[in-house]
Amino acid sequence: MNEGHDDPPKLPVRERSSRLGSGRHRRPLPATLPPDAPALVLAVPGMAGDVAAEIASIIRLDNPHVDLRLVSLVDGGADLAKEFVSAAADRPAADTAAVVVPLVTGPHPRVMRAVRDAVTQSETPVMISDPLGPHPLLAEALHMRLAEAGLARVDRMRLFNVTSPVDGIIVATTGGDEGARGADATAVLLAARLTLPVVPAALDGVPNVSDAAERLRKIGANRLALVPFVIGPEADHDRATAAAEAIGAGCAAPLGAHEAVARLVGMRYGTALGSYEESDED
Repeated sequence: MNEGHDDPPKLPVRERSSRLGSGRHRRPLPATLPPDAPALVLAVPGMAGDVAAEIASIIRLDNPHVDLRLVSLVDGGADLAKEFVSAAADRPAADTAAVVVPLVTGPHPRVMRAVRDAVTQSETPVMISDPLGPHPLLAEALHMRLAEAGLARVDRMRLFNVTSPVDGIIVATTGGDEGARGADATAVLLAARLTLPVVPAALDGVPNVSDAAERLRKIGANRLALVPFVIGPEADHDRATAAAEAIGAGCAAPLGAHEAVARLVGMRYGTALGSYEESDED
């Protein structure tokens, strides 16, 4: 159920290769890789601080054979371009030097522009992955963040005579208007888990959090909660907290270094790696 949406969008299929399964119980990456396999470059939209470092640690722990490089975009992509050149120097000429995975949950024009500019500046063969979402794993992670804040039940089923802590959820993201539109599919997934109306909003665009709250209240949802659909480096959590307070809503923590985030980074790299291997066989 996703009240407030006239025509819920079909969920896009992101994975482009059937070689590397993306199911919850399948390994997103092969157990071994050749030494000259493309580097996995994690592009962080902000300071590469504790959250990004913890995500990188989880990925390295599960995939020690992957050449993982963590790069901040605070300088607009200059360091990212240097990292691409460094990766290319360690690999045969003309081979794909790196797969860059932007550490964002959905469309983010500024981040994607910085990544593309870095690829152009470096003049190296680099593959750019899709954002991490939408994906059911992220909806599950948002559910857990809400539950941790006491704003949702941990179980997925509506229990008889058990009252939900809230009756409407706002999924707040970054990336402006495009980011808010991109969060709609995740709102649909989260609504299906909670059997509550869920609407997206942008912390830096429209519809904003106030617009989303008004939309929910028009359909009778008055006890609201906001869950930041961000990982952490791309947005100041105080901004989300202030937006929630302004509408009288509870606020969950951002995704942070949730296991789902690390797993999806591996999936995005694995999907790109499958395309890279197929092109080598042609």
